[in-house]
Amino acid sequence: MLDIVNLGVFVTAGLLLNITPGADILYIGSRSAAQGTKAGIVAALGIGAGCLVHILLTALGLSVVLATSALAFTLVKLGGAGYLVYLGLAMLFSRRSVSGSRFAAAGSTVAPLPYRRIFRQAILVNTLNPKVALFFMAFLPQFVAPDATHPALSFLFLGCLFNWNGTIVNILFAMFFAKIADRWKRHGILGRLIKTAVGSLFIGLGVRLALTVQK
Repeated sequence: MLDIVNLGVFVTAGLLLNITPGADILYIGSRSAAQGTKAGIVAALGIGAGCLVHILLTALGLSVVLATSALAFTLVKLGGAGYLVYLGLAMLFSRRSVSGSRFAAAGSTVAPLPYRRIFRQAILVNTLNPKVALFFMAFLPQFVAPDATHPALSFLFLGCLFNWNGTIVNILFAMFFAKIADRWKRHGILGRLIKTAVGSLFIGLGVRLALTVQK
């Protein structure tokens, strides 16, 4: 019914793509470093929710609009680039939390945020990146039979499988970053250097996204 081909290759390729560094892993890492494993997991779930938006768009065929409309692509691209730059600047110029809190005492690299806000930010980080939509549109059809009866269902299945595996990988990343950050937080100077590096990377990713040319 789903008419899927080369499922094993799809899963393997998907996992390799999931561990490729990008804005999603960078955001998860920054939240894990600032607030621990739980915040990182919330960020990972938010990234997964944003990925679901792109999966639905691909299944419904709306991603074609981004691929064929220069205006739509540019608007989404600039929105995503602006948001990444905003997050980077917020990290660079944020002050540590109120004196006496465990984050300030530990030399947190990024100011703590409510979990709901982390979730919303993570969704936007992924949703406002048109390259994710174009990726799904180019990647998923390779594993759907040309004569598939219900290609939209095939896209949904593959997209959700990719997202499920990716979310698990991101949660593992969150746990790893939180564990490493516990050691870094003991050194205030190192924590500030990490905050500067992460903020600068976000700005760099935003600029690179803004310069992306539609293909």
